[in-house]
Amino acid sequence: MSTAIQGMQHGNRLLFVPVSGPRGMGEYARCLVVATAMARRRADLVIHFALSRAAPQAATAPFPATLLPASPTFHTREVCALIGDFRPDVVVFDNAGRTRQLRAAHAAGARVIFVSSRPRQRRKAFRLRWMGLIDEHWIAWPEFMAGSLTPVERLKLRLRRRPRVRFVDTLVPAADPALNAQCLGRLNLRAGEYVLLVPGGGTGHPGAADAPAIVAGGARAIARRGYSTVLTGAAPGDGRDPPRLERTALLPLSELCELIRSARLVVCNGGDTLLQTLACGRACVAVPIAGDQAHRIARCVRAGLALPAALDARSIEQTAVSLLEAEPLRARIEQRLRRCPVRNCMDEVLAALEALLG
Repeated sequence: MSTAIQGMQHGNRLLFVPVSGPRGMGEYARCLVVATAMARRRADLVIHFALSRAAPQAATAPFPATLLPASPTFHTREVCALIGDFRPDVVVFDNAGRTRQLRAAHAAGARVIFVSSRPRQRRKAFRLRWMGLIDEHWIAWPEFMAGSLTPVERLKLRLRRRPRVRFVDTLVPAADPALNAQCLGRLNLRAGEYVLLVPGGGTGHPGAADAPAIVAGGARAIARRGYSTVLTGAAPGDGRDPPRLERTALLPLSELCELIRSARLVVCNGGDTLLQTLACGRACVAVPIAGDQAHRIARCVRAGLALPAALDARSIEQTAVSLLEAEPLRARIEQRLRRCPVRNCMDEVLAALEALLG
């Protein structure tokens, strides 16, 4: 047991166990935004993470964390020991977890939330033995993208009478006008006059290892066309950047969302950033940078909520510029988002956690 855990005496305890590793950060980012919001609501709350030490964010995590050699799913003994030492009131497994880990949480008296954002994890959560261990199952996509509950899933829920299932479209921090002004001022931007490119967590994915460099190429091309352009999570420029291109490091989600809210157009990946952009009501060009993103983008395109681009600098430039120059089309997309929005479910999930913590 770590000294930090031994010293904890009071307060409700919340443990986050997201998938984590050297690539991608969607699960960690989702857990972090929830943890941050809960910490602001509950001064008595003790929060802890289990993370892979290979994850880029492990060294800078703002909450205490137990670091593991790889993703928590592969270290059942250590995760079970952490649960036994920390004695959490609620455990959030985000696309992570083994049966023994869920059983350890259940045996320790914790309420269990399982978050699924992929078909395989959703199927695992609907196994009858898992349903008996899970209190809430959060499907981390809008229903029109993830698919409604199937007849078999509804039958299992009637038989088991648990868990509570929620479609969690996306999680976006509340708008903060003061932070918005600070972010725009720091980058010398004017609201509604810049293109924001958000390629992802800063690392390539299998089959798309060069995605950050490709998106950076698209950013340079857009800036050369005369548009004020911001590229987030980017490596420093190498002298080829045009004057209208500004690069930033990875941003906290609160700051990123303020830049999204004020952008004229957003170019993003097909993961969580796509949904956050749509929830903010912004027109976007979506680029698949991981194997599971193309079908999500296709569903948004069919709904008229986004335009697709290939993972190619020229395609990114052409699609973005065509949408920038087509003001009526961009207005129609944003009108559709107002009529059939992607929901920001932050208040819903915080209320659910409050209820489980008691």
